Amino acid sequence: MIAEQKMKQTLQSYIDAFNRADPEAISNLYSDDATVEDPVGKPPMSGKEAITKFYKMAVQTGAKLALAAPIRASQGREAAMAFDVQLNMPQGPATIRVIDVMAFNDEGKVTSMRAFWGISDMEMKA
Repeated sequence: MIAEQKMKQTLQSYIDAFNRADPEAISNLYSDDATVEDPVGKPPMSGKEAITKFYKMAVQTGAKLALAAPIRASQGREAAMAFDVQLNMPQGPATIRVIDVMAFNDEGKVTSMRAFWGISDMEMKA
């Protein structure tokens, strides 16, 4: 069983690596056969190569992540975090409110990341 603290540390490492624009560090948090569904409802990306490519694109946007609440663990193999993505869209600055849910294997690697957000969770700044 993976410890709650390890799951929380991994999610914090995800935030920190994203904000450093370090896609390789993010990708290293994942297992080789992991999936990323961002947002939920889109076809999942599968495997380290696809996940690394996704995060390279994501950090190039200049987006920054800020926790909206403390990271939550579970008594199982999953943890979740609510955060805001601050980014510049062609129309101007925007915030997207997101909840990520990540599942873990015995080695503490993320096996699945599901990002919950919809169009109504995006707010354009004046």
